[in-house]
Amino acid sequence: MVRRSRTEVIVDILGEALRGANKTRIMYRANLNFLRFERYFCELLKSGLVEVVDNPGSESGGVVYRTTERGRELLETLRKASEIISL
Repeated sequence: MVRRSRTEVIVDILGEALRGANKTRIMYRANLNFLRFERYFCELLKSGLVEVVDNPGSESGGVVYRTTERGRELLETLRKASEIISL
């Protein structure tokens, strides 16, 4: 099994948070364990690449996270770089 690079993990997290999701959904979709997810996710929050958004429609009042505009720009750049490298 090949481990993903730091960049690949960040791309997965930012990609899953594009439409907004809770932490659990992002963690499972990005295929990360809790400790690894928390390490990356806290860093992305502090860097302003992911933000907390209001979720008035949620019955449980759960918190939703979404990729910021700055995060979308980084995601696009990393995806383009990945395409170029894989050529």
